Amino acid sequence: MTDAASRLRSVAEQVLGVPLPVRLRAWDGSQAGPPDAPAIVIRNRRALRYMLFKPGELGLARAWVAGDLDIEGDLYSALAVMSGLIWERGEDGRTLAQALRDPQVRAAARDLLRLAGPPLPPAPPREEVRRRGHLHTRRSDKQAISHHYDVGNDFYEIVLGPSMVYSCAYWEQDGTLETAQRDKLELVCGKLDLRPGQRLLDVGCGWGSMAIHAAREHGVSVVGVTLSQEQAAYARKRVADEGLTDRVEIRVQDYRDVRDGPYDAISSIGMAEHVGAEKYLEYARSLYALLKPGGRLLNHQIARRPQRDETAYHVDRFIDAYVFPDGELAPIGTTVTQLERAGFEVRDVESIREHYARTLRRWVVNLEADWARAVRLTSPGRARVWRLYMAASALAFERNRIGVNQVLAVRTPESGASGLPLRSRTWNR
Repeated sequence: MTDAASRLRSVAEQVLGVPLPVRLRAWDGSQAGPPDAPAIVIRNRRALRYMLFKPGELGLARAWVAGDLDIEGDLYSALAVMSGLIWERGEDGRTLAQALRDPQVRAAARDLLRLAGPPLPPAPPREEVRRRGHLHTRRSDKQAISHHYDVGNDFYEIVLGPSMVYSCAYWEQDGTLETAQRDKLELVCGKLDLRPGQRLLDVGCGWGSMAIHAAREHGVSVVGVTLSQEQAAYARKRVADEGLTDRVEIRVQDYRDVRDGPYDAISSIGMAEHVGAEKYLEYARSLYALLKPGGRLLNHQIARRPQRDETAYHVDRFIDAYVFPDGELAPIGTTVTQLERAGFEVRDVESIREHYARTLRRWVVNLEADWARAVRLTSPGRARVWRLYMAASALAFERNRIGVNQVLAVRTPESGASGLPLRSRTWNR
């Protein structure tokens, strides 16, 4: 009988409709494919059952998280090949439904069923989010944030390093992650034109890095809001250690419940991806109402490429199930339109896509360097989720599948005086 790797390779090529440019190594020790190519390792038959019962991204994700599917060799090279086969085939790519219309593919699928063993669906890994019903209610948003951010502050210290900034850094050609994150915070402060005595609202304040930097370096008073109890506790300790409790307040609070405006400026860094398309206008209007006339908003947000048919957009199933539950990405044009509909005057849009790719690669290095401790602090499955998600995201930014933009918007008063200089990009000097 043909070995498992050869049978799997044959099935994969018939389903995909193209040659498989990776090597397969199966649980029986067999291998098939180019000897110098990255290897996809199928450790046991359960991996096949995951992929059979949930074909596509979710089945692959479950097998990966469970440790039944692995990559041998360079992770980025393997993901680059796989993304070309699965994630980047475009809107005209061959779907699984189309492939199964082919009698040869159906025969190959039956062979795969026999190879997979007893036809019982395996339980999803415990790291997978169970769906909770309505999206983007206050309760569901809090649960989604808790899933992602309440992994443990010690784990995030491994990944993020001393800066504890969980968003795109701003790089010079060379430099450390900590320097690049400080420069990003300073870039935000410069765009907001923060000055002593002003009030800043930091929406989605994370572990307090932006709030601390703005208070310490620019003399502003800051309110930071987060839905994560663990983040808030960590941020409050950092604020106290910096001696800034008189200028920085960290709250566990939904941005929709902030009532103590007006603020001179608002920063929202890596938070708006959690808002959702249906709630985005509410988000924008809430922030507009919290700003004084002439106040500025800096909205730092990941964006996706627009689709020909926007109604066909769906959230990546791996990301939704294991990383950012209920997270949604929008094209930058949609974000700008919604901000303008809320009343903002959008004054500047800066893409820093390449900076995020470099940031993610550095986070992967941090995780891999302290892998055993990361596993102890969370779980093997959780650590595997983070390694895959960050590496795949780095490639997505590098290939312009997704981007990240800083949008500077003003609550321009009726007089029309925006308060910005005629040459506004002085922060890039």
